[in-house]
Amino acid sequence: MTDQAVDFGGAEGAGAPGARARGTGRPERRFYGRVRELKELRADIARAGLDTLAGRPSPRSRILLIAGRPGSGRTALAEQLVGDLARGYRDGVLRARLTEPGGEPVPTERIARALLDALGVAAPAGADADELTQRLRDAFAERRALLLLDDAANAEQVDALLPDNPGCLVVAVAQGPLTGIPDVRPCTVGGLDAKSAIELLGGFTGSVRITVDPQAAETLTEVCGGQPAALVLAGGWLAARPMASVADLTKRLRALPDEPDRPVATRPLARAFHLAYEALPASAARMLRLLALAPVGIADAHTASALAGCSVSAARTALEGFAAAGLVHEVDAEQYEVPGCLAPLLRERLDAEDRPAEVQLARARMLERTVRLLHSCRAVTEPEGSPARRKLAGLPRALRFATPSAAAEWLRTRQPALLASARLAVADGELDTLARRLVAALVRALAAHRGAEAAAPELYGLHQLVLDVADRRGLHRERAAALLNLADLDARTGRTRDALARYRAALDAGRLANDPYAISRAMESVGGAYQELGDWQRAADWYGRALSQRLARDERADQARLYGRLGAVHTYEGRYGEALRNWRAAAAGYRRLGDLAGHARALSEAARVQEYAGRPQECLRTCEEAVEWARRAKDVRLLAALQLRLADTLDRLGDPAAARLHRAAADRLLGAEGSTYQIPAYEIRSASAKD
Repeated sequence: MTDQAVDFGGAEGAGAPGARARGTGRPERRFYGRVRELKELRADIARAGLDTLAGRPSPRSRILLIAGRPGSGRTALAEQLVGDLARGYRDGVLRARLTEPGGEPVPTERIARALLDALGVAAPAGADADELTQRLRDAFAERRALLLLDDAANAEQVDALLPDNPGCLVVAVAQGPLTGIPDVRPCTVGGLDAKSAIELLGGFTGSVRITVDPQAAETLTEVCGGQPAALVLAGGWLAARPMASVADLTKRLRALPDEPDRPVATRPLARAFHLAYEALPASAARMLRLLALAPVGIADAHTASALAGCSVSAARTALEGFAAAGLVHEVDAEQYEVPGCLAPLLRERLDAEDRPAEVQLARARMLERTVRLLHSCRAVTEPEGSPARRKLAGLPRALRFATPSAAAEWLRTRQPALLASARLAVADGELDTLARRLVAALVRALAAHRGAEAAAPELYGLHQLVLDVADRRGLHRERAAALLNLADLDARTGRTRDALARYRAALDAGRLANDPYAISRAMESVGGAYQELGDWQRAADWYGRALSQRLARDERADQARLYGRLGAVHTYEGRYGEALRNWRAAAAGYRRLGDLAGHARALSEAARVQEYAGRPQECLRTCEEAVEWARRAKDVRLLAALQLRLADTLDRLGDPAAARLHRAAADRLLGAEGSTYQIPAYEIRSASAKD
């Protein structure tokens, strides 16, 4: 079999040390054996399903199941199969891992959202699992795609993600059968055949040590149970010791005592890991077992450095050594992943050799380092000479980003680990202060690099984490802020009633915290929700309550805005006298603030109300006044829009000549500006039935 830049045939992603893929600088990965399994799986694609045998067209995609224990090479086999089949699927290959490194199933909504992102399909922030999986099925309906679902925990996870399209193919990897999904036949993965296992070892040791003692090599593969993950660890041990023979390693492995409490099938991997781990220096062994704390099992030099309390360069060297030994493998730009089969073994070592206080300290160091990197990631987007950039310049070189694009790329590649880090920190419950700082830093970094709108799904989850901490700690101010943020995202995605419930809860939390800002903000937002629902009376009532709060605190900008909101809902309600008084008050407020453009917009809305009330002459005078203030504000686009509105008013008053003059003036202004502009109804979120 020719060399392929894919995983070892069962090494669970481990690559051969020393061998480098041409031009990449990364370990070259080859696939060994599994000829029978690949043949079975390809034959299973063409096999008639139960629906076909019954004379019915298949309603869903075909599912291929690769079943085996972690470390058996099941994922590498799936990747090899997917690589062979990919050309037949025009919409490409999508991958998702369905289980966390700790063994917990990944929530279906998180998997579905990640797949939708990979397909380029937008999904609203805060959508539940049912909505997201339905969008996913709709997205697959017109596509021909290959879906790899790795490490499935149960049949329910897989069933929720299956495309309702026979043109798609799903390759699922699990430890056992997916009972409950019809027409699925597992391809069970065991150990490698002797020839392939020896070839795998030879990729580490070279051919000489295998050739001089082929019997010992075959015996070693038997001791390792033919398990690729165990063979990779054995090969890494031999590669680091050129003078050791294959027989020496076999003797050492056989000398290790059996662990009666461990299942027989997992003992070969446990022995190989024990040997590789015991050969490490004490500092390297400590760093390795601390990698069990890395979010989603992925670590870079900064993560390893913070966990172990060493320099970044020392951590980078140690990670390269672990990769050479098969203990981790490189996944992307200096990021390393702990193979899923080794994660439980590392956790066992961590629990046995480190005190809980030491583990907690390591976790705290990792979170603190992540917070500092996120601050740096955000600060590099600030203007030169700003306080944030000056602070950034004082950080160690290892914590600085050279350019905003470098910071954005770091954030993009680390985002899954960063989000997982926030979730784990909140779930821990003992590091809530650090967890809150981490979430806040991550929110700011995402907003700075991607914008609040693009990052809304991630921000929704982060605000929910803040709410969890606030509920646990009784932090009413933080609870109010989280509820307001979540409600805003609900409102933007059309879940107005959900938003209303959260705004009311935020108001209660703000009152408990005695936070005037949260109280006023919540009252105004409740009014906005009622306005969106078309309940003008309740909207006006809540806006009035919020205005009373702002008047009591002499917050003039907020007063002007709320007068405008009141004017809008009174307009919708048909109470033109109240509407006109409020728009006049808004205009006066903006004028006192020196906001000439705001003053002109408020006057324009007052003119609109006068027009609705059947007072065209007053409407004309107010429009002319608004135009004059827009001219003073030197807002060309606003001035052009107001000129057009004035022209419409003149047309209704029977003066087409004057209307043409104003339209010509507006055209000249828009031509100079190079774009069109239409003034919206001020602070109105939905169209008026009377407009």
